[in-house]
Amino acid sequence: MAPIAVGDVLPDGALSYFDADDKLQQVSVHSLAAGKKVIIFGVPGAFTPTCSLKHVPGFIEKAGELKSKGVDEIICISVNDPFVMKAWAQTYPENKDVKFLADGSATYTHALGLELNLGDKGLGTRSRRFALLVDDLKVKAANVESGGEFTVSSADDILKAL
Repeated sequence: MAPIAVGDVLPDGALSYFDADDKLQQVSVHSLAAGKKVIIFGVPGAFTPTCSLKHVPGFIEKAGELKSKGVDEIICISVNDPFVMKAWAQTYPENKDVKFLADGSATYTHALGLELNLGDKGLGTRSRRFALLVDDLKVKAANVESGGEFTVSSADDILKAL
């Protein structure tokens, strides 16, 4: 399957998270993105060095600037279970704007065409590192990294697309 690209309609899918009452919830991607300008960024794994030290902090730090340019939602997804995503989100106490959503079985990541097989490293199926700018379900920017790079999917890169 070809990776999602500029001009494509964002596929729908269900992602999981724990709400403020610590209850497991599922949310439709379309319910988060329809009629809104959203950023969806994906990372290979929670608690991994580049994801934890560079990718996520950039979106947390730039959230105000992104929102001032009309972004309604900033969503981080990873092929991890919702328990891991909750624990990872808690390591960013300053975060008020980035939602951490779990794609535990990589179903949504596969629908985007952005899965990455890291079985040879003992990590199984993961997500390629990416950042999408989506306006009312239509992809306006699709910044997808090659291999383990972090060169095109940062918050600064998305700001340039706004």
